[in-house]
Amino acid sequence: MTDLPLFPRTLVGGLSLPRLVIGSNWFLGYSHASAAKDKFLQEYQTRDRITAVLTAFVELGVDAVMGPALDRLDEAVCEAEQRSGRAILRLYTPWFELNPPGEAPANAARAFDECAAMRAAICLPHQSVTDVLVDRREGVIRDLGQYTRLIRERGMAPGLSTHMPETVVYADKTGADVETYIQIYNAAGFLMTLEADWALRVITQARRPVITIKPLAGGRLLPLVGLAFVWSTLRDQDLVTIGTTTPDEAREVVELSLDLLSRRAPDNVLQATRSKKSVSSE
Repeated sequence: MTDLPLFPRTLVGGLSLPRLVIGSNWFLGYSHASAAKDKFLQEYQTRDRITAVLTAFVELGVDAVMGPALDRLDEAVCEAEQRSGRAILRLYTPWFELNPPGEAPANAARAFDECAAMRAAICLPHQSVTDVLVDRREGVIRDLGQYTRLIRERGMAPGLSTHMPETVVYADKTGADVETYIQIYNAAGFLMTLEADWALRVITQARRPVITIKPLAGGRLLPLVGLAFVWSTLRDQDLVTIGTTTPDEAREVVELSLDLLSRRAPDNVLQATRSKKSVSSE
């Protein structure tokens, strides 16, 4: 696996990004499974273990990470940069309390300041902020301009993290100043508000590259199944975000992705269990 080529790249707002992005849910304890699984991840994922996973990705050309602007994550990112000798692009998704209409967006400004201080390349207000601002009746994202302006003023490219396909449609329709979108997309329809075929239509008609998340449906799909679906249907400019728990998992998803993008049958090491002995050639 160490001899794999560097991962293919695309442009987002003039920035060169790998088409595979490191997710952070498994680092921070967001399992989408149970409180017990969250607790396990939070206790297991020390900064050193997170750093090891990040380094494994970076050594294969996957040098972009997505997540909240938290010290715990950013400290591991900094350490992985030291170990690998390569810069890591930060795609941070801040959350903040919305100020009442008419008030200056002070909470947003502070959140964006934190992202800028952590050297975020792209700042994408989290879904819990973005989707509150989506007005389906008017077909707009309310007050969006004031947030994208604050992001630009701090030297970051603005994007939007959303669980609503409408966000992509409305931002494009109104000419919003954003460079990319985060959108859920997986073969299981996990956490998606529309069927996969509708979600794909929104993605393929988007005017900007789309960064998809949850390709394995929060661990509900096998890596081969989930990755085969997204890589075979997305455009060349779109990206896939995936989180892993260990460096070996990181190398495995990179290897699988490269095979699938090259239309090769994956030759990865399979699970060895007694029930599979009758079909094994070894």
